[in-house]
Amino acid sequence: MRQNLPMGIVAGLDSSSAFTHIVVCDADTGAVLRQGYAAHPVEAKATEVDPQAWLLSLGEAATGGLLEGVQAIGVSAQQHGLVPLDQQGNLVRPALLGNDKRAQVAAADLIDGLGGRQAWAEAVGAVPQAAQPVSKLRWLVRSEPDAAQRVAAVLQPHDWLVWQLLGRPSRRTTDRGAASGTGYWSAGTGSYRPDLVELALGQQAALPEVLGPSDTAGTTPEGLLISAGTGETMAAAFGLGVGVGDAVVSLGASGSVMAVHHEALSDPTGIITSFADATGMHLPVVHTLNAVRALRGSAEMLGLESLEELSALALKSTPGASGLVLLPYLEGERTPHLPHTAGTLSGLRRESMKPEHLARAAFEGMLCSLADALDVLRGRGVEVRRVFLLGGGGRTAGRTGSCPRAVRYTGRRTAAGRVRGAGRRPAGGLGARGLSRDARSADSPGLAGCGGAGAGAGRGTAGRPGGTAAVHGHAGPASPRGVRLRALSRALSVTRPVRGRMFGLRRVDRVSFLTWA
Repeated sequence: MRQNLPMGIVAGLDSSSAFTHIVVCDADTGAVLRQGYAAHPVEAKATEVDPQAWLLSLGEAATGGLLEGVQAIGVSAQQHGLVPLDQQGNLVRPALLGNDKRAQVAAADLIDGLGGRQAWAEAVGAVPQAAQPVSKLRWLVRSEPDAAQRVAAVLQPHDWLVWQLLGRPSRRTTDRGAASGTGYWSAGTGSYRPDLVELALGQQAALPEVLGPSDTAGTTPEGLLISAGTGETMAAAFGLGVGVGDAVVSLGASGSVMAVHHEALSDPTGIITSFADATGMHLPVVHTLNAVRALRGSAEMLGLESLEELSALALKSTPGASGLVLLPYLEGERTPHLPHTAGTLSGLRRESMKPEHLARAAFEGMLCSLADALDVLRGRGVEVRRVFLLGGGGRTAGRTGSCPRAVRYTGRRTAAGRVRGAGRRPAGGLGARGLSRDARSADSPGLAGCGGAGAGAGRGTAGRPGGTAAVHGHAGPASPRGVRLRALSRALSVTRPVRGRMFGLRRVDRVSFLTWA
C-alpha cells in the first residue's frame, strides 16, 4: 500500500505573484533541509506576464543542487491568473494575473448574462469578480477578439507550471482547490460548467482534469513525482493545518476570512465564495475590500511612515477610541455589498479629536469589518472556535490590543504557509505517515511544515486556551443612498484571558497571531 512506501525527500514550491520559494524537507521528520528563493523577472504590480518568467524564477531558485535527492514536488501558485493556449499548446497572449482589474465590466456583463448574482452563486458558489478567469475570458472577447478566437485551452498559473514540469504532456491537470476559483467549476457538484466557459468566451475550450486530494499529476522526465498541488489560498490553509472549527483572517491591502467546512455553501447574495480545499473538504471565504489599506491611509493622514508607528500611536488611546468611529469602506465594500459607498469618520467630539484616537479607530474599524465577515460564515452554520490572524497587518493589529489574544502573544513569524502546504502534498504521495494533521510540534521551525511538524508554528501559539474579545456595535443612521451602515461604536477590546468568554456573541476559544516571513 502507498503508506508503506519508504519515506523520502520532498519539496514544496510556491510561485506567488512576485517570487518563487522552494523548501526541501525530510518527509519522515519534517526537518527543513534547504531552501531557495528568487524574484520573478517582472515589473512590480504587473497585470500580465509571459509565464516563462515563472520558469526562469523557478530555475534560479533551484540552483546549487537544491533539488538533489528530491523524490516528489508539490506546487502552489498565485490564483486567478489566466493562461490562454492555442490548439498546439502555445500561448495566445501573455498570462493575465489576478490583480488585473480591467475585467470589472466583463464580470458585470456575465452576472447579467446568467440572470443575476443568485444564479451564479447557485451555479458555481461564486459571483464573477474581475480577478476570476471566467471574467478574463469575457474581457478577452471584448478587448482582443482575434486572440479570443484562437483560445483552445485555458489554464491557471498552478496548472501551467505543473504541466511544464511534467514535460508538457497531452494530459493537463489541476486540483479541486485551484479549479474552485475559476468561476466555471462548482465545489458543490465537483464538476465543470462548460456552458459558463462558452458564455464567457463564445466557444468551448479544453479544461484541465481536476485531481483529487490524493491523486498525482504525473512524473517528470527525470522521475520526480508531481502531486496534485493546489492554489495559494488552499495551500496556506493546508500548511497551517487548519481543520473544522478554525478560521483564518488574512490582512493584506484587502482582507478575507476563511474557514474549513464539511460542505459547499451557496450564498444567494454572492458574499461567500465557495472554494474547495486541498483535503477534500470545503473552504468558504468572505472577502473585504479594505484592510491594511485603511491603516496605511490613516498613517498617511497622520503623517506617519509605517504601520508600526500607527500601532504605537494607537496604544496611547483606549478601547473605543474615545467614541471615534472609522468605517473603512475606502474603495467601496464587498461585505456588505456596497461597491459605490465611501468610508466615514464619525463620533467627533472635542475630546476625541486627537491623533491617537484616529489611529485606534483605524485598527478597530478594520477589525470590526473583518468581524462582520466572520459573522457571515457563522450565520451559515460554519463552526469557529479558533482564529488565526495572518498577513501584513497581523502583528500591528495584535499589538494594539484591539483583537483577541492568545494567553501570550509571541509574535512568531511563520514562513509562507502555502509553501508548507505544497510540500505536504507530495509527501503524502510517498506515504509519509508523519505528515498527518495531528503530527505537530510547537517548537518546530515554521517551514518544517513540509513534514508533520510544520504546522507547529501556527498551532503552537494557539495550542492553549486563549484570551477572547468583546465586540460591540449598533446600526448607524441611513446613508444618503438609503443604506443603513453599521456604526462600529466600539471594537474588539481585550478582556481577561478566560476560556469560553464570548467573541461578541460568538464563542472563540483561542486566537493565534502569525505573520508571513
